[in-house]
Amino acid sequence: MDPIVVISVLGGLIFLLLIIGAPTKPLRFIGQSAVKVLIGAIFLFFLNAFGTSFGIYVPINIATAAVSGLLGIPGVFALVAIQTWII
Repeated sequence: MDPIVVISVLGGLIFLLLIIGAPTKPLRFIGQSAVKVLIGAIFLFFLNAFGTSFGIYVPINIATAAVSGLLGIPGVFALVAIQTWII
């Protein structure tokens, strides 16, 4: 496709969303999920900070942050169990 056509279509969609308004429910879900993933990363940071004295270390990446953020404390325990039994 021609880049001008792609830019025109994207610009038209953005203009349409500005006039009509973006659907709030999907955007709210995405925002809440992003906050939960950040909280999960913070959980893992503190786990790694205090767990190193016990030999516990879980790498912080998007997958582990999502598991610990969306599942909460049971997700953190599951990651620790997986990390200790797999390695």
